[in-house]
Amino acid sequence: MPDIRALNTLTQQLKKYNAAYRAGHPLVSDEEYDNLVESLHTQDPDNPFLNQVEPEIFSGKKQVRHPVPMLSTDKAYTKEDLQRFVDRVHKEGAAIGIHAFRFRVTPKLDGLAGRDDGTTLATRGNGMTGFEINSALTKGVIPVGGRGLGLGELVIQLSYFQEHLADKFEHPRNLVVGIISSDTVNTFAQQALEDKAVRFVPYTTLPFWEGNDQELLASIDDIKKDLQDRVDYPIDGLVVEVTNEDLKTSMGATAHHYRWQIAVKDKGETAETRVKKILWQVGRTGKVTPVLLVEPISLSGATIRRVTAHNAGFLKKRHAGEGALIEIIRSGEVIPKLEAVITGSDKISLPTICPVCSMPLIWENDFLVCTNTSCPAQIRQRIEHWFKILGNADWYGAKTVEKLVNQGVITLEAIYALTQEDFENMGFGPVQSRNLFQALAISKNTPVEDWRFLAAFGIADLGKGDSRKLLAHHPIDTLTDITPEEILKINGFGDITCQSISRGIAQIRTTIEHMLDLGFNLERTPLAKDLASIQSPLTGRGIVFTGKMLQGTREEMQELARKLGAKVQTSVTGATDYLVCGEKVGAKKIATAKEKGTKVISEQEFMEIVKPNHV
Repeated sequence: MPDIRALNTLTQQLKKYNAAYRAGHPLVSDEEYDNLVESLHTQDPDNPFLNQVEPEIFSGKKQVRHPVPMLSTDKAYTKEDLQRFVDRVHKEGAAIGIHAFRFRVTPKLDGLAGRDDGTTLATRGNGMTGFEINSALTKGVIPVGGRGLGLGELVIQLSYFQEHLADKFEHPRNLVVGIISSDTVNTFAQQALEDKAVRFVPYTTLPFWEGNDQELLASIDDIKKDLQDRVDYPIDGLVVEVTNEDLKTSMGATAHHYRWQIAVKDKGETAETRVKKILWQVGRTGKVTPVLLVEPISLSGATIRRVTAHNAGFLKKRHAGEGALIEIIRSGEVIPKLEAVITGSDKISLPTICPVCSMPLIWENDFLVCTNTSCPAQIRQRIEHWFKILGNADWYGAKTVEKLVNQGVITLEAIYALTQEDFENMGFGPVQSRNLFQALAISKNTPVEDWRFLAAFGIADLGKGDSRKLLAHHPIDTLTDITPEEILKINGFGDITCQSISRGIAQIRTTIEHMLDLGFNLERTPLAKDLASIQSPLTGRGIVFTGKMLQGTREEMQELARKLGAKVQTSVTGATDYLVCGEKVGAKKIATAKEKGTKVISEQEFMEIVKPNHV
């Protein structure tokens, strides 16, 4: 006999979690939420909560009725779950005399579902009625493929989010929901809109795989990897659906989901442990983030003692204080993540001063921030960032950099002025001192791209991609005087980013000029105006590199293609002219390229094309 009180508590908990998720401030992970839904389904399969689309509310927005219900998606976490779905399709097909059918697989975008009929852009809402959000388009959301392409998802480009916003928002969906729900958006979201990184992506524009049930079940892992590689948006699984319209009609739907469709999602390995202590760490940009020290536990073949908790707001909302019993998940990360709080604890002492320099902290969204740029922790992180991004000098790991900073060596100018004797006087051994001194010379003499050199300074909003874009219009020697107006003229830079980059360059102007004077062996980015005059077989052509390259790294191949006027892309689209294949490239990726009219060539064939222009 089910415990009615416990079921009511669980239902209310799910309603609370769903409301927070729809508002862009999730209190639990997708997996924890799905597990609770499954628990409710097992105990009370007829519960009304399970037979409706989880509602979302946008206050002040006009409600619109969908011409056809926008339902949610049932989920499969294992291959056995997927097999059961296929079996149900077979059973239904046999009942109506359909024995041959196919399945289509697309990436499952992790954003805000919506419908665009060409006149109205609306959210899913409760599945029957949604909320009109045409204001999103006015704010700058880009409709991929144009208007009126039906169902889709509001998302932000994943590469953009990771480079510019990962340290400012807990999840990409939070940013998207904030844009929709607010009359005015914050500066970070405004910049993303100006940079055309926020999109409404119709499902019909997504790459897909199609095949029979045997191919589906045998290749689901390969299908997932291939589709993930071709999408630059946050995804949280795959959507598998039957393509036969008669079979779809026959299978129908519940009030919650279509029976002819299922979402395939992964479960990372999880374990339960207890929080012993909370440490606070300071990053390169001043973000003060929590790391949970937990009771040691074995997970994915490793003994786990530390768990990341992302930010202070995240920790506070989940009540993950000392003594809390938590579930952690490890899906390939070196440090596992906090997945769920089983028994909470409010023993959370949020710092008010920096744990390193003791200067006051301020709040930026959910993050605590140390604004003291002279904070030793920030200095260490900036120096480590320099050597990591530059990528051509060994020996400068975290412990070495910490020792240098503790000895008062806190600038790049000071580091590159050190002699072997200086290192020895600071307590490094003779061999290590020689290696450290020689590594500095190597870093100056080894050829390095100028965009990598620029990105290594760690200037806010100026990662590797934007450094390359900037230097294609302004040589690095002239960059220290660049104005926001000059940056704004370059396609892809928005007003807020231009202000931030110009300000960041000005702040370290003397350091940039000093490092340039040291004579680094920089490989210059070709200027866009010069590329326009290049006439090679690759000029203006879209090109994608895949697989393991033998005659250089993939990055080196991409740089060579850029120098010859090619448009280097990360995934095959209708605008891709060449797919250059190294070793171990999947047959399906090649087949997809051919379907799109993309010419598939080998690495050697690529080298033959560029040979007349490549010295």
